[in-house]
Amino acid sequence: MKRIISISIIALFMMACGGQDTPEANQKKADNLRRKIVKLERQLEQIEVAATENGDDRIYPIRIQELAYQTLSREIEFSANLQPWEELYVATAQPGKIEKIYVEIGDRVSKGQKLVQMDDTQLKQAKIQLESLQKDFERLKNLRETGSIAEQQFDQVKTQLEVTKSNVKFLEENVVLYAPFSGIITGKFFEDGEVYSGAPNTQIGKAAIVVLQQVNTLKAFINVSERYFNSLETGTTVSINADAIPGESFSGQISNIHPTIDPLTRSFKVEIKIPNSAIKLRPGMFGRVIIKLDETEALVAPAIAILQQEGTNNRYVFIHQNGRAIRYNIEVGQRFDDSIEIICDKINEGDELIVAGQAVIMNNNRVRVTR
Repeated sequence: MKRIISISIIALFMMACGGQDTPEANQKKADNLRRKIVKLERQLEQIEVAATENGDDRIYPIRIQELAYQTLSREIEFSANLQPWEELYVATAQPGKIEKIYVEIGDRVSKGQKLVQMDDTQLKQAKIQLESLQKDFERLKNLRETGSIAEQQFDQVKTQLEVTKSNVKFLEENVVLYAPFSGIITGKFFEDGEVYSGAPNTQIGKAAIVVLQQVNTLKAFINVSERYFNSLETGTTVSINADAIPGESFSGQISNIHPTIDPLTRSFKVEIKIPNSAIKLRPGMFGRVIIKLDETEALVAPAIAILQQEGTNNRYVFIHQNGRAIRYNIEVGQRFDDSIEIICDKINEGDELIVAGQAVIMNNNRVRVTR
C-alpha cells in the first residue's frame, strides 16, 4: 500500500510537468496536484503509524504448543517450625534450695523418673506440726462427745488440721519433681546447691530448673487460607519435608483444626501431628508441610511461556490466532516442575500457546509459526 501511494505521487508530479497549456491553466493544475499530494502524504503517514502500532510491517517467527487439560493432584504447601509434642519447664511452685538435680542435657528420661530434689526442711517441719495437730484433734474430739469443750474451740483445731494437711501435700509435690511423660532433657539452668528464686530465666520468659520435651512425636502449626476451610478434616494424611534432611519425606496427619477464622489474615490454624520414633526430626527444624487435596483437570503451560508485566504482579500469555499474537491476562495456579497451571476463562483446550518468540512481540503483532 505504501508503495502504491508513493508511485501515485510521482505519477501526479510527472503529469503536472507535462502538457502545453497556458500559464494560468498550468498554475491551476499545480494547485490541484499539491492538494492531491498532501492528501496522499497524509494517507501514507496514517498507514505508517498504523503499521508501527500493529506490527504489520514485520512478521515475527514463533513456536506454538497446543493447550490440553491434564489431571493434576492439587497440593498446598506451608512453611512451619517443628515443635515438641509436649514441653515442660520443670520448676517448683515456691523458691527454695536445690539439693540434687538427677539429669543432664540430652538425657532420656521415662515417665515417673525423679528429676530434681529440693530442700525438705519445710516439709519435715510441716509433718511434725501435722502430727501434733492430729493428736490435739483426737483429744478434743473425745471431749466434744462428752460436752466438755465449746464447739468453737473444736472447729478451730479442725480447721488448723485441714490447712496443715493441705500444706504438707503441697510441699510433698514440690520437694521431689518427677517426669510427667517420657522425653529428653533439653535445658538445665541450675546446679546442685543453688537457690531457685522463681524468676524467669528462659528465652520465652518462663522460670525453670530443667526443660523436658517429648520428641518421639512432634507437631507443627500452619496458617491456612479460609478458602480451604471446608476442604480439610481431622485425620487427613500430610507430608513433611525438612531442609536439614534432604531427600527424605516424613508422614503426619492433621490432629486439630481451629474453629475460627482470623479476620486480619483470613486464615485459620491447623495443628499437624508428626510421628518421630526414629528421632530423626528435632524441635526447631524448619519444615514444609504438603497437603494433598483432590485431583482436578487443569490447563498447564510451560513456565517460559508465561510473562509478567513489569512493575506489577500481572501475568499474561500470547495465543496464536489467525496469524496474529493475541495477549490474554491469566492467573497462575499450582506449579509442577517447569510447568504452571494457568487460569483464564477466555483460553480453552486446543488453543495454540506461543512458547517461543513471545518475549519480543506485542498484542496483535503478525506472527509466523516455525518448526
